[in-house]
Amino acid sequence: MEKPQKLAVLIDADNAQPSIIDALLAEIAKYGTAYVKRIYGDWTSPKLKGWKEVLLTHSIQPIQQFGYTTGKNATDSAMIIDAMDLLYSGNFDGFCIVSSDSDFTKLASRIRESGLMVYGFGEKKTPLPFVAACDKFIYTEVLRADEQSEENQKRWSTQELRRDKKLIRLLQEAADATSDESGWAHLGALGNYIAKQSPQFDPRNYGYKKLSELVKATGLFEIDERKSFNGPKAIYVRNKRK
Repeated sequence: MEKPQKLAVLIDADNAQPSIIDALLAEIAKYGTAYVKRIYGDWTSPKLKGWKEVLLTHSIQPIQQFGYTTGKNATDSAMIIDAMDLLYSGNFDGFCIVSSDSDFTKLASRIRESGLMVYGFGEKKTPLPFVAACDKFIYTEVLRADEQSEENQKRWSTQELRRDKKLIRLLQEAADATSDESGWAHLGALGNYIAKQSPQFDPRNYGYKKLSELVKATGLFEIDERKSFNGPKAIYVRNKRK
């Protein structure tokens, strides 16, 4: 059994909403165990009142950072310094950076240079350089949608999915790159390829819980569920254009 990752979770309180905390921590638990959970901000500010109410419940350590100069974000600097201290400790396998601020782009790149995983969490307005600097980036709008009932979640139709040329090209290129001589690609290998090409890719962005559901909804792939001897069925996909 694979050992769970030891993760450090660093939250920029100025650029994240307390309403996502339950879904955020549930999402992080998919990737490993949060050994450190810290949140940065000026806790004398009334703007952060909403965060104060959830910190004790989830055992998140608030780090006080006064805003020394108007218009300058001292929180970013404090968070970056702490992240580097934690990186140099050698005690972690990865970092979760919760912010929509592009100032953390260099930090994410530096952590990855050390061979650690970086999971980013931010709103869809997050600048692409920060998104691209992460191994995986999850939009917080998706986390809010996860808390809604399935009936209230909008799924993209087949026509809408096909109109997204970038998505279709990504899926087809991934299938081609990971397929065997007969054109069949294991869904897990396809997903891993996509993750390396597009950190922000997530089936939930299109209203689908699983990659297999999204691939099937495009109508552009054959789906083959194969029985395995010691586990769940293995799913394979193939381009219909082949």
